[in-house]
Amino acid sequence: MRIFVTGASGVIGRRVVPQLVAAGHQVSAVVHSPAKHSQLEALGARPVSVDLLDAASVARSVAGHDTVINLATHVPHSTAKLLLPGAWRENDRLRRVTSGLVVDAAIANGVGRVIQESFAPVYAGQGDVWITETSPLRPVRYNRTVLDAEHAAERFARSGGRGIVLRFAGFYGPDSTQLGDMLQNVRRGMLPLPGDPEAFFSFVSHDDAAAAVVTALSLPSGAYNVVEDDPITRRMLGDTVAALLDVKPPRRQVPKWITRLLGSIGELMSRSQRISNRKLREAGDWRPRYPSIREGLRATLEERRKAA
Repeated sequence: MRIFVTGASGVIGRRVVPQLVAAGHQVSAVVHSPAKHSQLEALGARPVSVDLLDAASVARSVAGHDTVINLATHVPHSTAKLLLPGAWRENDRLRRVTSGLVVDAAIANGVGRVIQESFAPVYAGQGDVWITETSPLRPVRYNRTVLDAEHAAERFARSGGRGIVLRFAGFYGPDSTQLGDMLQNVRRGMLPLPGDPEAFFSFVSHDDAAAAVVTALSLPSGAYNVVEDDPITRRMLGDTVAALLDVKPPRRQVPKWITRLLGSIGELMSRSQRISNRKLREAGDWRPRYPSIREGLRATLEERRKAA
């Protein structure tokens, strides 16, 4: 299969590309720096430079491929940066503009399949009720463009192709930039996320998310939650992290003034979201390596220690 991948150098893309190559696919991967070009060539992929905000550039690059995997994002690399004015502007442009251009190019060039990344925590909070793909979406101000990206994939499906949306849960992995903030909170005796201690949050490891992208090649059109089997409460997460760090379990909540300072991000992160992966498990052969972050975090911290 000839596959065109945007976001190939991101935390998920750089895990997806070698898996696709190993499976025998011909992969064209969008990157920008010369160093990353060389890395992709060494993996057997074909690096390409594309202006993802230019319709003609996207159309030329997509031509000749069977599948497009759109993982292009521009997420701030730290909690401090995500609060800066305009921090999400580039990410919004990629979701609002690039996703549409990719679909336009795919339709015009007879591409059979478009896989579009999305974000599972945009669901409305539901307490301890399981959330499925039919549950109501309630994006907040900073990530409303998630809906633009999803609508583009839905438009592709209506045109007769396979339009697949992957709603990724909160990521973690040894190269996660937000993991350090979580660990620091627990060391200070504070729960790692804002919200009620008994509120749920759904996670997925970088590796399991990448595996889901590969699985999506065989999925029918539709949206799929890419989450672990067992969502975790803030309190359980705090206890898990504390045990791994060999510190006392945190008992203080993130102060409400900090949550308010985080604005719409704090609002979203405070929700209780017990998200189900049942649809993805039943439609494809995907199974998360880690049933929950309780198992996955131990392996993640071990990898971080080895890399230090």
